[in-house]
Amino acid sequence: MQKNSDESRLGSRLSRYTKVSTAMAGLAAKLAGERFLGIAIDRDAHAQQLLVALGNLKGPIMKVGQILATIPEALPPEYANALRELQSNAPPMGWSFVKRRMRSELGADWEKKFKSFGQEAAAAASLGQVHKATLHDGRIVACKLQYPDMASAIEADLAQLKLVFSLYEKVDSAISTKHIHEELSERLREELDYKLEARRGKLYAAMLAKEKSVKVPEVIESLSTERLLTSTWLDGKPILDFKEASVEQRNRIAMSLFKAWYTPLYGYGTIHGDPHLGNYSVRPDDGINLLDFGCVRIFRPSFVGGVIDLYHALMKNDMALAVHAYETWGFNNLSKEMIAVLNTWARFLYGPIMDDKIRVIGEANGSVYGRDTAQSVHVRLRELGGVTVPREFVFMDRAALGLGSVFIHLQAKINWYKLFNEMIEGFSVADLGKRQAEIMPEFGLPVPEDGPVQKNPYAVKAKKKRAER
Repeated sequence: MQKNSDESRLGSRLSRYTKVSTAMAGLAAKLAGERFLGIAIDRDAHAQQLLVALGNLKGPIMKVGQILATIPEALPPEYANALRELQSNAPPMGWSFVKRRMRSELGADWEKKFKSFGQEAAAAASLGQVHKATLHDGRIVACKLQYPDMASAIEADLAQLKLVFSLYEKVDSAISTKHIHEELSERLREELDYKLEARRGKLYAAMLAKEKSVKVPEVIESLSTERLLTSTWLDGKPILDFKEASVEQRNRIAMSLFKAWYTPLYGYGTIHGDPHLGNYSVRPDDGINLLDFGCVRIFRPSFVGGVIDLYHALMKNDMALAVHAYETWGFNNLSKEMIAVLNTWARFLYGPIMDDKIRVIGEANGSVYGRDTAQSVHVRLRELGGVTVPREFVFMDRAALGLGSVFIHLQAKINWYKLFNEMIEGFSVADLGKRQAEIMPEFGLPVPEDGPVQKNPYAVKAKKKRAER
């Protein structure tokens, strides 16, 4: 019986590898043919063919699609957007599958642990699906159940993505994708560990404890494992339901969302790295429910300091301070021309917080936020010989674009300049390092270090304390 089960899993892995490999190799061949042989292709049509080829696959390829769709320098936008659609296209797993998976996580008597358990999936996640259930004490919970054999699926999908990246770089040398692939790989592998996600959820609850307009689900430890995460169910409506609401209501929602994202960043160097619309909902008081902590990035204190340094550099047109910020992030050997190109992209991202006036972010015209600016920057980078994107920068860039696209939907009218400056008032890299060293070990999370030049003394002390335990 075990042999048959192993053979079945092996067959499933081989089938997946073949399907992803064939689709990705086709993408690479099309791009190469377009570049080297002058063969014009209809990228939109071919992207849809790619979507069809991968449409029934679950797991990491969905997450890759979501991420690539908001990193404009990673792949041509037609393909990134097609990959993004995978999540909405994939059908949920059936009840018989769910029962087997729940039995493997909580034991044969798992159903007795719940007063009721919904047989139909309430929501889809990239590596699993969510079921709504009720506990015996009356609490309603969300049970996120991971699909089987996701570790193998991640490795297969990442190997194929690396191939596409390498071939795409031969076609277009504007961006080195090495660190993009490394960062995606590490974040995806982390998403397999639901116990890690549970600790991150608790971290977010602590970081946002004083923000009354933001709610974070409470983890139910006794009903959670490495592949099952059970947390309290938070009722809320999709953000897109409020596109036609009054400007006052849209402003309140936008303010709540701003605090949900940026209080953790500037207070603790931590960012929610998954700006998918399904990861937050709107409460009756116009506050935000912040959901899903599988993709979280904790930055070095000096990296966050670089974010603020670049803001001041752009405001004052201070080239030396801009160079310092880029070098702090990990950009190297920057020419004057390259800095000018990077500043063009930075001014786009920082634009809303550089204007001391009430304004909206972007335009509600259905276009992808930042695409036009990204494409013009991309062309110039290629002319200058290309640039290597530092690993930490990947998710900062993605989060800024993802959040910006949400604000475009809301068309909120806010003085973003005032809001941002109030948030960073009194910011200190040293204070941030101290707060990280105090809070991260409490939830079993590492304290980031800045390295030999900008060593975080609080991180060193925290590391020593962990070693002594």
